[in-house]
Amino acid sequence: MSAENKAENKMDKIISLCKRRGFIFPGSEIYGGLANTWDYGPLGILLKNNIRDYWWQKIVRENNDIVGLDASILMNSKVWEVSGHVAGFTDPLVDCKACKKRWRADHLLEAKGLKPDFEPDVELVDIKCPECGGSLGAVRQFNLMFETNIGPLKDEGSKVYLRPETAQGIFVNFKNVLESQRKRVPFGIAQIGKAFRNEITPGNFVFRTREFEQMEMEWFVKPGTDEDWFETWKNFMWEWFKNLGVKEKDLRFYEHPKEKLSHYSKRTVDLEYNFPWGWGELWGLANRTDFDLKQHSKFSGQELSYRDPETNEVFVPFVIEPALGLTRALLVLLLNAYEEVETRSGNEDGKHETEIVLRLHKAIAPIKAAILPLSKKEPLAKLALEIQASLAGSMMTQYDETGSIGKRYRRQDEIGTPYCVTVDFESLEDKQVTVRDRDTMAQERVAIADLRNYLINKFL
Repeated sequence: MSAENKAENKMDKIISLCKRRGFIFPGSEIYGGLANTWDYGPLGILLKNNIRDYWWQKIVRENNDIVGLDASILMNSKVWEVSGHVAGFTDPLVDCKACKKRWRADHLLEAKGLKPDFEPDVELVDIKCPECGGSLGAVRQFNLMFETNIGPLKDEGSKVYLRPETAQGIFVNFKNVLESQRKRVPFGIAQIGKAFRNEITPGNFVFRTREFEQMEMEWFVKPGTDEDWFETWKNFMWEWFKNLGVKEKDLRFYEHPKEKLSHYSKRTVDLEYNFPWGWGELWGLANRTDFDLKQHSKFSGQELSYRDPETNEVFVPFVIEPALGLTRALLVLLLNAYEEVETRSGNEDGKHETEIVLRLHKAIAPIKAAILPLSKKEPLAKLALEIQASLAGSMMTQYDETGSIGKRYRRQDEIGTPYCVTVDFESLEDKQVTVRDRDTMAQERVAIADLRNYLINKFL
């Protein structure tokens, strides 16, 4: 099998696993779906929440100089005019004249090894539609913001946008946070929330979607210290994924060339992951300079500078921004954790079966422990349910009493559960259970009275 086919095969397996086990479902599926929308099922929302909580833990809870914010999705439209999104947040769009499919013009040129330099309203005569081979129309700039209206009347005065990024909610609240929290530079404001971009060519499962969640932090620093802080957060990004078990061979940094930098950026570096289809952006780091605060100060008339309480020096802070897509991080962690192992079946012919093991880091695993009674009948089931109840306040558990113990182990391996707790008939007598480790497959006999603390210590 070619490398390309293997990559497609792995993505197909991930997508299949996600639907089969309740991680991610196609959006609006019973009505034929809605292109590139996804719903997170019972296990998916647990995984997503755990990743979100891990990011918040490392960014906010473990840093006294970073506070949180939850800004509104709908903002005054002037915010997006001042930030440059209304005029400049565009992608070059081109339509196929035959099949009508839309493409990113710059992506088509880059795929042919050509520079994405072109004039608007000019046809790409040397490029054909990748779908049907038809001729392409003229290139036109397409604004990525979703536009809607607020209130009963639909006119220019009621126009608002679904936010394309969460950062602007932080910038317009800079003064509020600075004054209410009495912070000193350097300090940060973190936010997790939904953002919306009307992408021309979304795809690759949840990698690029029109509705997504961002985990962003704006780190406000004194001008002149920004380059050192940039390196600090660059290292942080790498270590964050490394600590979650992502293989370093699948990570790399990509430095944006100066000619491709956003209008607000002094420097941008992406942490990339080697996806099945190739390297792609995972976590972006930008030195936004003082652009945003100066723009909002100029057009709002509000003073958004900072006065150093020790030196009395007044300046507009520079901003270092590490921005991570939550759902993109989820996809990376699923891909990284997915493993197929051969196990000897119980068949007389001794054939091997392929088992899926999702080796998710313990901190983000949706289910921390599965409770598996060897019998559905009393009094074993009663004891197993009592054990589950004793753990419920400390961790997410799952109760499974159907099928052989081997099949139940495999079901838990497939969803990434780190520990299985088997309640057997001996448990009624010796008040102990067997705890099985997902990764080592080692089994240990543990007293029921000690089980809660035993498992909690495994997650420290």
